[in-house]
Amino acid sequence: MQILRTVGELRTRVRGWKADGRQVGVVPTMGALHEGHMSLVRAAKRGCDRVIVTIFVNPMQFNNPDDLAKYPRTEDHDAAMLAAEGVDLLFAPLPDEVYPKGFASKVSVSGITAPMEGAMRPGHFDGVATVVAKLFGMTQADRAYFGQKDWQQLQVVKRMVADLNLPVEVVGCETIREHDGLAMSSRNVRLDPLSRAQAPALYKVMTRAATALRDGGAPAAVLGQAREDLRLAGFTEVEYIDLRTAAMLDPMEVLDAPARLLAAAWIGGVRLIDNIPV
Repeated sequence: MQILRTVGELRTRVRGWKADGRQVGVVPTMGALHEGHMSLVRAAKRGCDRVIVTIFVNPMQFNNPDDLAKYPRTEDHDAAMLAAEGVDLLFAPLPDEVYPKGFASKVSVSGITAPMEGAMRPGHFDGVATVVAKLFGMTQADRAYFGQKDWQQLQVVKRMVADLNLPVEVVGCETIREHDGLAMSSRNVRLDPLSRAQAPALYKVMTRAATALRDGGAPAAVLGQAREDLRLAGFTEVEYIDLRTAAMLDPMEVLDAPARLLAAAWIGGVRLIDNIPV
């Protein structure tokens, strides 16, 4: 596996692949890789001839400087994992390569970015859309692979690609979970032992709420009970637990269309997100 850090080197390599008729897949990440990321890599390898993984901790999508500083950076370990999976190329640029002096552009997706993560993390999705658009331009990938755990992010990226006519297919892959149901996340390593033992309650409470909704429960009552259940399970703050249409993320008062239950909550000083279909 080759490790590249400049756009020029990356494009030279991709240009050669495409001249040979190869399909190129990309898995954009911020590093601190785990089995969830590896599942995306394997999906990319099944669907493409060549696979690029990008590692870039994007400062534009952090509205909390402390969160940016604390984000785990484990490139050597990540590179070893990727090499073992047969990844062709790791692109790990420095910040100045992605945002050079004088950088003044921004990609902003409206509407779908307003609720939930957008409300709790102002500017977050502008940072996501901007860096993902840049990574698509840098890698010239034919397909891009994202996990469904960040459901709202996945819908934002799909909207951006459709609106801007970007020549890349966005592939959403199933959330990978620990044996106790906790969605895999790079942030999980920051959970202390007690919080780690309590954290799977997020998925359990959401699963119970989804069942109640399918059985005809009123969304307001079901979601109110879910909030209380999370507090009783040890979550110190429930930022949101919402029932939304699956694609456009419109609020739902009646379960009459494909839907998604999405939540964000704090435990042990760590913010966890999750979502499941309803």
